[in-house]
Formats: sequence, structure tokens, C-alpha cells
Amino acid sequence: MKLGIDALKGAYVPLIVPFEDGNIDYDAYAGHCQWQIDQGVHGLLVNATSGEPTTLTLKERITLVEVATDAAAGRVPICAGTGAQSHAETVIQVERYQALGVDSMVVVTPYYCRPPQRALIDYFADVAGRTDRPVLIYHIPGRAAVSLTVDTMEAIKERAPNFVGLKNTDDDVKFVTAALHRIGSDFRIFSGSEEPSLPMMAIGACGTMISVTNVIPAEVARLCELCAAGDSAGARALNDEISEVFAAISYDTSPITTKYMVKRRGRIERNEHRLPMTTSTPDLERRLDGVLSRAGLI
Repeated sequence: MKLGIDALKGAYVPLIVPFEDGNIDYDAYAGHCQWQIDQGVHGLLVNATSGEPTTLTLKERITLVEVATDAAAGRVPICAGTGAQSHAETVIQVERYQALGVDSMVVVTPYYCRPPQRALIDYFADVAGRTDRPVLIYHIPGRAAVSLTVDTMEAIKERAPNFVGLKNTDDDVKFVTAALHRIGSDFRIFSGSEEPSLPMMAIGACGTMISVTNVIPAEVARLCELCAAGDSAGARALNDEISEVFAAISYDTSPITTKYMVKRRGRIERNEHRLPMTTSTPDLERRLDGVLSRAGLI
């Protein structure tokens, strides 16, 4: 699959999911999509870690993709995530997303069961073969307890031409360098963590899919644009300005910190989660308030 020169690049926001009394507030979700687009993000990513997909039902995950697609109305591309370790659930989502006409899909590595590399090749080749959309793998070894090797990715690519890249939530620059060298410079690798984003883009990553974009969408979009333009000095200066906000995401398990900061910016009414996730503590909130205040965001 040959992607267009501007396809799958820039700042994709891994959308948070607002809850109200345990239920998804779909109107607030649509409003958050609208604000992100107004702020200049380059794409919407549904059902990534920031969207707490493992706490959602299959139907809810699909409905969120429908809501985001309607809210975007073709203005920015939609990348739909699966958030499942079940092959059966993943197939249901991929087939539904295909019917919805999403622009791309991101499929997480199957967590908990810890499949060997040969099983990952079969799994992703099978899933990618069920759609004609570009497919990225969500590589998040810290949560999934599963790591891909470059050899495995090459084997998947041989069997699935529409496997086009990664959401790489890892800070291993050597891994990114090797993947781009062996699979090709057109292979799309998005940084999935805040602080490694600038160095990842400096060595060839195509953009970001980071939780902090929910909080400072315009700034993250600008960082990606500066990197794409080759303005390394401008990118370094902006990265320095927002570095404390980037670092604040890891003060607790994501998206606990993200949701609190989005609420403090007035974008959602409640900082609510579903069990087994939980809300921020008073001490954490005071710490995050300090970060937001120093950044001029509250």
C-alpha cells in the first residue's frame, strides 16, 4: 500500500472519554472532538489508552468511532482503535470500522496472553487482511507485556501490505531507527509517549499520538509542524516551553492526569473514570494545578 504524502502524519489526539454517573457522555465527547479540530490537530484517534477502552463494552467502542466520525465530518482523518486482546472482538471492530469508512485503524498487541512472535505475525496478518484500510499496530510493551521485533514487523509487512506503521509507546530510539531502516522511510511511526516525541521525530517518526494533546492540542500540533518543516531550533524551543506539561502526564497512570487537566481547562465537566481506574488525589491535583498555572493554562 502506497500512502499519500500527507497521509497519517502529524498530531493525532488519542481522545479521552467523558463519563457522567458511569455512562459515556457522547455529547461531551463530540464537543471535545470539535475543540480538538478547532485547535488544529491533524487527526482523531479513538479507543487508544487515553480513551480507557479496556473499561468499555464492545458496543461503546464502536459507538465512539461513530460519534467521532460524525463530529469530524471529513475535516480531519479518523484512526479507529480496537482496544481488545480478543481476536473475535478485534475482527468485529475492524469489519464495522471498514463499513464506517474510517481512514485508518490501530490494533493493539494482544495483552495478557503474551503470544510469541510467530503468533503475532499470524494475528496481525489475519486482522489486516480483513480491511483495505491502512493498519497500524499499537506497540505498548509497558502495558501489554508484549514487544514486537523488527523481524516480526517485516514478516507482517510481507503478508499484509496495508500494515503501514506503529503507534509506538516506548522510548527505544534504536528500535525506531532499525524499523525505519529495514522497512523503509515511508513506514509511519507515531510517538505514543510525550517526552520521547521530539527525539523520535528527529530520527524519522511521522508525528505523535500522545495523551497530552487532549490538554494542549495547538501546541502539540505546532510541534509536529515544526519538525515536519525541518525547523529544529523552533521545535526545540517549543518542546522546552511545554516540557513540564509533557512530564506531568506521567505523574500518575494515564489518563488520570490527562482528564484532570482537561477538566481544569474547562473542556469537560467531570474527572470521572470507571473502575478499576480512579480519579486523581488532592495532592496530585495541587501538583497538576501548579504545572498548568506555570504554563499559563489556568
